[in-house]
Amino acid sequence: MIFRHEYEGGVWVDLEQPTENEIRQVAREFSVNERIEREMLAPTPVPTTITDDGMVLLVLHFPTQGVGDGETKSQEVDFVVGKDFILTVRYEVVAPLHHLKKLLEAQQLVTGKVPIATDTLLEILFVHLYTAMRDHTNHVAGNLARVEKDMFDGHERTTVRSISNISREFLHMESALANQEEVLRNFLDALDHTGFFGPSFAKRALRMLAERAHVARVVKTHRAIATEMRETNNALLSAKQNEIIKILTVVSFIFLPLALIAKIFAMKATDMPFVDTPNGFWIILGIMFAVALLLTLFVARKRWI
Repeated sequence: MIFRHEYEGGVWVDLEQPTENEIRQVAREFSVNERIEREMLAPTPVPTTITDDGMVLLVLHFPTQGVGDGETKSQEVDFVVGKDFILTVRYEVVAPLHHLKKLLEAQQLVTGKVPIATDTLLEILFVHLYTAMRDHTNHVAGNLARVEKDMFDGHERTTVRSISNISREFLHMESALANQEEVLRNFLDALDHTGFFGPSFAKRALRMLAERAHVARVVKTHRAIATEMRETNNALLSAKQNEIIKILTVVSFIFLPLALIAKIFAMKATDMPFVDTPNGFWIILGIMFAVALLLTLFVARKRWI
């Protein structure tokens, strides 16, 4: 699918899930060289930038919510930027670009061609992409509040997986943003050196880098919070397990002497006290009860329970 948005001085062509023929058609229209066209035809596994024949290619991967809880998938977006055009290629629906496309379509119907420069539109594209990442980050971080409540309500076992899923999402986002840093900087430097957009582009490039850096800081902060919550959860879980072990130990401490008394009086030996007396069973039971009571008082005095 090809979307074309014309503005004063240029055009943005967005190819969503394009066929090979659509990519070749657009490549011929804008005189894209074979090397860049080859990158556009198939997904690229790592972020890449290529400068050739008066245009610059940038390949970035943006993390987004996956199908399951805690799953994050990577969406590739290819940018080809010339003096008066921007080409974007995406192999699936990328929500922020889709929303921007709808906004521009509505604006074009109302006002016609928008008085906007190519470098301004490029900045708008990156702002939308990184804003979507920041919103996704804040959405995932919002789950931390729910997990924190569950954690202190005594559900430490169930929150282990929740915290792990959240941490995994933050880890994937942090990794994706770190991989983008050098490539994005090289891409903006290459555009600056071409002289397409004049001296004002340097400040615009800094703002785009700042958008990525801001999202990276937000992700890093939330990941640190998730790590601290996991440590707290582990501490609460360990405390609960230690409490259970302490209770079991105290119970064993009380009942092991009673078991010993029962074993002694169960021995078939002559002259065993209380065995042949009429109330021997109750006497032995009273002894065991007295021992249990003394041990319970001892444990309580020591504050073991």
